[in-house]
Amino acid sequence: MTLRDIILSLPSPLPVTVRLIRATYAMTVTPRVARTSRAMTMGGLALLALPVQAHALTAYVSNERDNTISVIDLDAMKTVKTIEVGQRPRGIALTPDGKFLLVCASDDDTVQMIDVATLQIVGELPSGGDPETFALGKSGNPLFVSNENDEMVTVIDVPTRKVLAKIPTGVEPEGIAVSPDGKIVVNTSETTNMAHFIDVATHQVVAQVLVDSRPRIAEFKHDGSELWVSSELGGTVSTIDPVKHVVRKKIHFEIQGLRAEAIQPVGIRFTKDDTTAFVALGPANRVAVVNAKTDEVEKYLLVGQRVWQMAFTPDEKYLLVTNGLSNDVSVIDVASRKVIKSIQVGRLPWGVVVSAQ
Repeated sequence: MTLRDIILSLPSPLPVTVRLIRATYAMTVTPRVARTSRAMTMGGLALLALPVQAHALTAYVSNERDNTISVIDLDAMKTVKTIEVGQRPRGIALTPDGKFLLVCASDDDTVQMIDVATLQIVGELPSGGDPETFALGKSGNPLFVSNENDEMVTVIDVPTRKVLAKIPTGVEPEGIAVSPDGKIVVNTSETTNMAHFIDVATHQVVAQVLVDSRPRIAEFKHDGSELWVSSELGGTVSTIDPVKHVVRKKIHFEIQGLRAEAIQPVGIRFTKDDTTAFVALGPANRVAVVNAKTDEVEKYLLVGQRVWQMAFTPDEKYLLVTNGLSNDVSVIDVASRKVIKSIQVGRLPWGVVVSAQ
């Protein structure tokens, strides 16, 4: 069989480069264009030799009860590996270069560093007592960790693995968010019911905003115009002016057939254009779709049991949400606002992060 026959027999669909080559061979080659055709053939062979760039998406889920991280292949939509980590893993994040996975091993009082290439634990960071969640600075350093038992935020220099500061906050600090300009860190305290604004340069608390009962997650809009704080027991999300440090509005949720106390907002994620927010509603087993311009709830999506944290894929095609009591991850198609898949993970999944490798 000739090279021309092989090219023409390839099935569809094909990469663009191969389709161009096949089209070239499909043309009738006359003596007048034989030399040009041979040149095109050599160029086509060179193109065929180029590697196809594959961008596989991988999700990592922290499982509190199993002390593991589930590794999910998002092309196959299934868990493909399990990593043994410290006790009660919760907060989880990737370093900006994608090389390391950071995990709060809450009951071991440390933050573990996992090499993404080998999926092996390669180091630990001195996080302080009972690290719950954390956030990296705008440049990828330092790391701001909320320490529930110590009632403070620990600031860690990641390259040197040294503590830079310990900042006292309210009782039972939980959520951490860094402002888009990198100048402010916000920490929520579950028992004090406040959002604490911390100046990154001075490590000082510069403002405190009272919110509803048991605030969990703080999330800035990408343009920095608002900070949203979820109050789990209060059943609301407070939208806060990050300059004036005042609550602008409180978003309430109502689901037919459910008591108000069963609706407990936790995780919050904004689309990149800040037009839509997704709010995880805990034991309500729903994710609320909120118009982030009008603060109106547009839809409720039924997911697994006790929905907790969330993460977008880099292209925002999918939103992954962890369901603590059904031990799975629901995959939401963002464009259609529909749940399209449930992926089994470990017991009591808590945090989730997505990487493009």
